[in-house]
Amino acid sequence: MNKRHELGASQRWVIKFGSSLVTKEGCGLNHPAIEDWMRQVALFKEQQRKVALVSSGAVAEGMNRLGWIRRPDSLHDLQAAAAVGQMGLVRAYEMALSHHGHHSAQILLTHEGLTDRARYLNARTTLRTLLDLGVIPVVNENDTVSTQELQLGDNDTLAALVANLIEADLMVILTDQSGLFDKDPNVDTNARLIEEAWIDDPALDGYAGQGQGRLGRGGMRTKIEAARIAARSGTHCLIANGAEPDILRRIAEGEACGTLLAPRDEPLSARRQWIAGLLRGDGCLHVDAGAERALRAGKSLLPVGVTEVGGAFLPGDVVRVLTEQGREIARGIVNYAADDARRIRGHRSEELDTILGVVGEPELIHRDNLCPLWETVDS
Repeated sequence: MNKRHELGASQRWVIKFGSSLVTKEGCGLNHPAIEDWMRQVALFKEQQRKVALVSSGAVAEGMNRLGWIRRPDSLHDLQAAAAVGQMGLVRAYEMALSHHGHHSAQILLTHEGLTDRARYLNARTTLRTLLDLGVIPVVNENDTVSTQELQLGDNDTLAALVANLIEADLMVILTDQSGLFDKDPNVDTNARLIEEAWIDDPALDGYAGQGQGRLGRGGMRTKIEAARIAARSGTHCLIANGAEPDILRRIAEGEACGTLLAPRDEPLSARRQWIAGLLRGDGCLHVDAGAERALRAGKSLLPVGVTEVGGAFLPGDVVRVLTEQGREIARGIVNYAADDARRIRGHRSEELDTILGVVGEPELIHRDNLCPLWETVDS
């Protein structure tokens, strides 16, 4: 499983910088650190690599500019701090990269932008176009317009979704820890660094703590969950200490830094990555045992196998596919609105034009738009 040299030489990276690194513990941005990281990123660009950056620090920088000591709890205060801090954060990366002759671009994403199919594809195309142009995207969540219900939650998750968008080879999460340990290294001096592991190893959840920093939103648990999201596109994840000298260069040279989490399975198609990565669905379809067997065999979902339709949805929305017992086995992009799906459920495809009065798609969900989840259900 040791692929460090191969990954170090890979061409498409996502690098995430945590709040504790980007800021000086709440005392403004750590400009020397940002300058040093961008010096290393500039070396990657000379090697024709494509690098996207995901940076925390907007809220922390805003807190510093506003004179706040503690991270606020209310959403509107967080949004205000992010709006103020984003100005300084983006300028810091822009100035650091411009010293090496490279252009940067600010990309602000929201949950809606990654769950709506059209917006997802637009974000994907924009990011890939910037990378093809040699521009380095600096990505952050659009905190100023996100609502409490729609927040992505943390920039570890955002980095993983960006990795899915650009089909990155490697996602590097730089934090203030040397990687994942089997015990809390701040408490137990015998704690052992986990150098490499399969991302589906259940032991990882036991190693991860629940803690989070004063400035950030995520702990080691969110990094493991992010690695699992990134693994859907075949992306490896490396968690390392961003304060170590020349950390990015050393990773690129294949040095055994931090914790490498590797996906065991083959990458899903880009469309299926998006379906699997959705944080919510718009409705559900209950299927009988025959339809479940057909889906497991790689077939499309036909109306005849649907026993019940739940929720409200439109053509092109993502719905959950449930067994008659209510277990979710798949998600997919549906061809019909909920009302029409209720009318045609249980009917054969050749009957649909008579029932609906128009000739439509024979499938409720085509197999190319279906993401199986039964591996998770069966485990």
